[in-house]
Amino acid sequence: MADETWIFEYVRQFEREEYLLPNTWIVVRIDGRGFHKYVSFTNLCKNPIRLAPLWLQARISNHYGFVKPNDIRALDLMNAAAQHVLHVLHDIMISYGHSDEYSFVFHKSCTLFERRSAKIASTVVSTFTAAYIHLWPRYFAEPAPTGTFLARHSNGGGSTNVIAIEGNPQSQETSREKADLAISHLPTFDARCISYPSNHNLKDYLSWRQADCHINNLYNTTFWALVLKGGMSNTEAEEFLKGTLSSDKNEILWSRYGINYNNEKEIFKKGSVVLREYKMLEPTEAARRIDIDVASDLPKEDELSKTKREKIRKARQKADVVVRHIDIIKDDFWQQRPWLLTGQPGSSV
Repeated sequence: MADETWIFEYVRQFEREEYLLPNTWIVVRIDGRGFHKYVSFTNLCKNPIRLAPLWLQARISNHYGFVKPNDIRALDLMNAAAQHVLHVLHDIMISYGHSDEYSFVFHKSCTLFERRSAKIASTVVSTFTAAYIHLWPRYFAEPAPTGTFLARHSNGGGSTNVIAIEGNPQSQETSREKADLAISHLPTFDARCISYPSNHNLKDYLSWRQADCHINNLYNTTFWALVLKGGMSNTEAEEFLKGTLSSDKNEILWSRYGINYNNEKEIFKKGSVVLREYKMLEPTEAARRIDIDVASDLPKEDELSKTKREKIRKARQKADVVVRHIDIIKDDFWQQRPWLLTGQPGSSV
């Protein structure tokens, strides 16, 4: 029988590979499946076939009692999983994340898996998910931050959500229960690959994600202030905020609840940047060394000698992988860290 396997090998003809364009930046963006999606019970009853999967998935943040609007434990866990991915995949230059999403950037010279989209995306998302599940008890074994506790709150649609409201901290017993992942509520992530041809495109992509972080966080901070402090239902708060601008939300937070949005933690407002740490250049030196809008003319990775490639890999392996909550939209960020665009390791700190 073993000698006759060739009879069945024709099925390989049905396999198709998508090779990402050469000399382009590869971004793998992963998203949590249904971590925070809100589906009211009323809408669920109106369209159960389409909305039932979303309603079931949305139980992740509710089931594990994520603090609203931001749970620092959940964000720290995301960052730790992202750090693990950079430790494992040395081709990644930088990653950026907020909420339940993360973007991992591979240099345009990368030849990992011959640039096969499915292999790269599946490797990143499976590595991230494995680390997320493994590290979960380390971050959720502790009670929710002081000043919050879990309670049932009407969502305005005939059902209740589990949310965190101001008051006594979560009990140790409840915390231990939440530290154990249930098979029916396992966090999962999906992934996609995108190619960007220029440094400018890549920078704009990451700027878009950080701007999205700010917009979403301002909305969520205002929304949950209206619910938790103002006594509105989820539906009422959503209707109240329709059509409001950023200035309106800032005014609501300050005039009604004395919250100055500028004083919120940087991790909430700017998200998290995970990268290898090298010695940063002074602004004047950086400006002379690199132009962020011009593609690097360094040799492609497949043109480098095996010895040179191994040297680069070891240098990346030795570098510390750090988490920062900083502005990546301004040019200073890129000019002070030229290794992010050149792909060549910087000087040791």
